[in-house]
Order: sequence, then structure tokens, then C-alpha cells
Amino acid sequence: MKIIPVLLIFCILNISVGWIILPKAPDAPLSGPGSLEYKHKGVIKSSYGEGANQYWIYEPDSPKPSSAPIIIFNHGWGAIYPEVYEAWIVHIVKRGNIVIYPRYQENIFTTSDKFTPNAINAVRNAINELKKNNHVQPELDKIAVVGHSAGGLISINMAANASDENIPIPKAVFCVEPGKHRTKEDPVGPPLENLSKIPQNTLLITLSGEQDNITGNADAIKIFSETTSVPPENKDYIILRSDNYGYPDLIADHIAPLAIIRTDNFSIFVDSLDYYGTWKLFDGLCDAAFYNTNRDYALGNSSKQRYMGVWSDGKPVNQMIIVDIS
Repeated sequence: MKIIPVLLIFCILNISVGWIILPKAPDAPLSGPGSLEYKHKGVIKSSYGEGANQYWIYEPDSPKPSSAPIIIFNHGWGAIYPEVYEAWIVHIVKRGNIVIYPRYQENIFTTSDKFTPNAINAVRNAINELKKNNHVQPELDKIAVVGHSAGGLISINMAANASDENIPIPKAVFCVEPGKHRTKEDPVGPPLENLSKIPQNTLLITLSGEQDNITGNADAIKIFSETTSVPPENKDYIILRSDNYGYPDLIADHIAPLAIIRTDNFSIFVDSLDYYGTWKLFDGLCDAAFYNTNRDYALGNSSKQRYMGVWSDGKPVNQMIIVDIS
């Protein structure tokens, strides 16, 4: 009769010991791209417009700079509020950038052919708002775009249409797990523009998650392949890999780029895949595009680019794969 309680105690002890001895995933790097080394301690958040025309502006503060580069952050389908990615957004802003977050959807029923025009209109309105005296002034020669899922398609469309739409041409574009674009067989997603219009000096990364079973890798490869004006040295297609060696599991699925702030000091969905993966890559890409520094953290199949940190017992986390597509 006492076997079950004894077994329960044994199992609990085993689980506890297992939690204790599991190697811990790496914390953020101490400095450089992906680190929590910031120029600013504060963030000013504002919202403008309504419905599909709504947008948010995040500005660096403490200290408040006179001007800053602009990062356009395009969300995934249905993630209309920036809180879903806010830890990443705050990271970008504290590094010294303005972030514009277009809503572009009234709700999940907004037709996808309106996504790109709505987002471009929001960016145009946001820039006009930023030019007012009470804001950090936008450095219009330093623009980058990042987008997740459907936002990855919108981001590359923005870069293709920027000249025609009279918005600043992005110097860097990061398409994170982009997809799925509109086809005759699957007409639900947003259409892709003529990607050959992307300027040759654009720095571009397309990234897919190893365990992303929602968008897969088809659009990440398609964007890389169809940006024919961008030379190979200015772009990479990267696979972010999973690693379940320790705690927590590092799962490169479709929700990996989410980054939600629950308190000032605690976030969920933020781990080594952010610090050494998406955050590091985009930080390096912007540094290279704006200041000609840290390029090897973002492009070129370098050790710094692939590196994902080490578990607490010294074992390297599975590195990213930079795929040679010729």
C-alpha cells in the first residue's frame, strides 16, 4: 500500500534533480550586437490613427537624442498590437533607434492585398508626425525594415516599392520566417512585388526556423532568389536551428521571434534564439548599413554570424546555418 507514495517521492526527486543538473541556456552577450548594452535607458511610446491606419512610434529617451535612425517593424498576421514583440522593439529603441510599428490590419478579416499599402501609408504618416518639434527627429538616410511572417513579405514589398511610394529607401531588410505569399493555388496571403527592384546596395537577410511548420522556408528562399539586383555578398539566407540539450529548450518554430514584456525585468518568449539569433543578426545588419560596422555579425558566413552562445556546461548551442543558394 505504500508503494505509490514512495514511487511519487522518487519521481519528484528525480524531476527536481533533473531540473538542477540540466545545463542552462546562455544569457545575452555582454557587448555588441544582441547584447543588452544600451545607449538609452528609457523609451517613449505613442499611438496615432485608428483601425488599419493605426501606428505606434517608439523613441529613445534618457537621454533623448536630437535625431535617430528609423526601424520599421512589420508584425505577423493578426499580431496587430506591438506588445507581442515589445521586448525586441524596446531592445532596438534602447540601442538608439526610432521604431515605427504599422498596424496595417483592422482585424484578421482585412484582406491581404491591403497589407502593404496600409503599412506604407502608416510609415508615411509616422514620418510626417516625427518631423514635428516634440519628437526625436528621423534620420531619413538611415532606414531599415524588419518583419515577421506576413510582415516579412510586407517588409520586402516596402523595399521594392519605396521609390514609387515616395518613402525613404531602406538600407537594410530582415525577413524573419516570411510567408505565405499569394499564389493562384493559395490566394489568401499578401502578393509579392517585383523584387528585382530592390537596390543593389541593400543589405538583406531572409531567415527560416528549423521547426517552423507554419510558413516553412519557401518564401525565405524565394525572396533571397528573386532579389536579383542584390549581389551575393550583400545578402544571406539563414536557418535558425533548435537545441533541446538543456533548459529551456531552444525551439526555432514560428513563435520564436515573439518577445513579450510581462514586467520591466521579465519577458516571455525571449531566449538565446533572440539574443544570438534574430536580435544579433538585425543589430549587426543595421550597424553595417548605417555605420559600416559589425557586418560580420550579420553577413558573410562568419563565425560571429553563426555563433549562438554556449550552454552553462560549455557545450556550444547549435549554430545557425548560412545556406549557399546559387
